[in-house]
Amino acid sequence: MVEWTSGIIASTFGATAEGAFRARALFGSVVEFRADGAGGRALERGIAEGRFAGVLDLTTAELADQLFGGIAGAGPDRMTAAALRGVPQVIGVGGLDGVLFGPKESIPAKFAGRRFHELSPSLTLMRTTPEENDRLGLEIAQKACAAKGPTAILLPLRGVSALDVGGGPFWWPEADAALFQSLRNWVAGVELIELDLHIEDPEFAIAAAETLLRLMGK
Repeated sequence: MVEWTSGIIASTFGATAEGAFRARALFGSVVEFRADGAGGRALERGIAEGRFAGVLDLTTAELADQLFGGIAGAGPDRMTAAALRGVPQVIGVGGLDGVLFGPKESIPAKFAGRRFHELSPSLTLMRTTPEENDRLGLEIAQKACAAKGPTAILLPLRGVSALDVGGGPFWWPEADAALFQSLRNWVAGVELIELDLHIEDPEFAIAAAETLLRLMGK
């Protein structure tokens, strides 16, 4: 029998690493997994094995890659282990503004005309559309609402990534609004917390960590 630890598992990617830092200050033990496909699969495996008592899943970007053909998908079981085991979890929408591809020339022709941002010569992000964000909201809601344990979803209403900020390459308020409204439409029986903050704001990270602390009854 696997013993549960008092540790926390967190998905991170760039800006959302602040959430893991704040959680570490509160809980003392946080294991971070980068939301790059392999990291998400490892995160789900660790939760399924019963090795963690709480989940700070602020970076769900792998869902966008899985649904829309990116290279960093973590498989259809991403965001299911905590729900099945009843582990307290805080879910975020970090990085859902982008789908990751390789070099720009490798991107499928069907995506011609979309909004792109080159991270490096070998990595390119494609901005998700309002329609894709509507689908992502449904995906998150379905998985969150199936949870057997305490669950909350946190929405940073001022942007979901470092690129999704006023004047930034992925700033598209209508696309974010579609994601947020989809979650409002489909979430039932799960706490939905809307914060007038950007995901990079320290206050958002503090709110996420404190919410998980509350869900765990600490």
